[in-house]
Parts: sequence; C-alpha cells; structure tokens
Amino acid sequence: MKKIAKLALTDFKLIFRDPTLRSFLALPVLLFLLVVYLVPYLADTYEALAPYLPLFLIVGAIENTQLFCFISSIVLIDEKESDVAKVYGVVPMSKGQYILSRFMIPYLFTVLLNVILFAVQPLFSIGWGLNLILSLLSALIVPVYALAINSMVENRIKGMVYIKAFNMVVLIPIAAFFVPDSFSHLFGILPTHWIFQSIEQVALGSLPWWMPLIGFAFFAVLTVWVARVFIRRHFA
Repeated sequence: MKKIAKLALTDFKLIFRDPTLRSFLALPVLLFLLVVYLVPYLADTYEALAPYLPLFLIVGAIENTQLFCFISSIVLIDEKESDVAKVYGVVPMSKGQYILSRFMIPYLFTVLLNVILFAVQPLFSIGWGLNLILSLLSALIVPVYALAINSMVENRIKGMVYIKAFNMVVLIPIAAFFVPDSFSHLFGILPTHWIFQSIEQVALGSLPWWMPLIGFAFFAVLTVWVARVFIRRHFA
C-alpha cells in the first residue's frame, strides 16, 4: 500500500508540471462561487426557479467530478502517445495496483470537493452522513470515465472528441426530471441516473436506501469491466 500511495502522489504532482492541466484546478473555485452565491440570488429573484434547485445542486456535484475526469483522461492518453504506458506495463506492480495508484488521489480529491460543496451550499440542509454517501458515489464517475476513454482512444485528438461525447452522456439522465415519474427510471441504464436521483431525494428530505445502493453496485460492475478492457489495451 505504501508503494501505491507513493506512486499516486508522484502521479498527482505531474499535473502541476503542465500549465494547461494546472489551470483546470481553478474550476472548482468558480463552481463553488456559482452554487453558493449566484444560484441563491437567482432563486430569490425568480421564484419560478424554486422547483429546479435540486438540478443546480446535481449539476454542481457532477461538474466537480469532471475536473479529474478530464485531467486523468489526458494524462493517461499522453502516456500512451509517448509509449510511457509500455514502461508501466513491465514495472514490478500488478495492473490493479497501477490503476489504484492512478485514481486514488483523483477519487479522494473529488470526494473532498463534493463534501465541501454539499456542506457549504445554502440551498438544502444535508447531514454529514448523507453528504459522505453522495460524495463517495459521485466521485466514482472519475475512474469509470477515464478508464473507458483510454480503452478506446490512442491519441489526444481522438481523446478530446470522446471526452466531449462522454460529457454529454454523463448529463443525459437529467432528462429524467422532465418526463412523467413512471418513465424516469428508464434512464437507469446510465449510472449517473442513480447519482442524480439520490441527490434529488436528499434535497427533498429523504433518500430511499436502494437508490445509492444501486448506484454503488452499478459503478462497481462498470469499474471492474472497464478496468479489464483498459489493462488489455493500454499497455500494448
């Protein structure tokens, strides 16, 4: 575990050597300002926005995850383009340990961002227990997203196309809030649906235990699947 943590820290430091990637670390600050100050102002000014406040919180939480979805994807793509991935393929570390080292800090950092967001946002009262559940669940987007993209692309140009496509796919389940309730769970074939629904239910004052449970199970299966595909293709 010590070796994994050391590699994870080294990998995280690489982000700060690239000015382009480093600049993305300012995005959570902007996002927090929007959710904490702009959204409440708009809600007070325009009463018609009141029913949609859970959606603002959902978008805020999901956009927090996109920071390391993008950064992790680009770092892994660059590894593949520069053939560094082949070097990692022969180091004395299992492929599972490699993946864990790559996503340990991005995952925990994303969890922290959403814990803070849910704690400081003034729209709803969210207890620490539910806060942590939502944050742990939401952050699972990061490894699934980055591993999936890097299982399909070989270079940064193609990667940017897939990143844009994945950004849209992640947000598709928002449509569930604009269809009759009897059809809303049709979007459950996408894992982010269960994150969106869980956040909404917490915002409304209750969270059925089965919603986040389905979300965690869904992401667990997806993570194992995309990790296996990633291992077959990334180090070749």
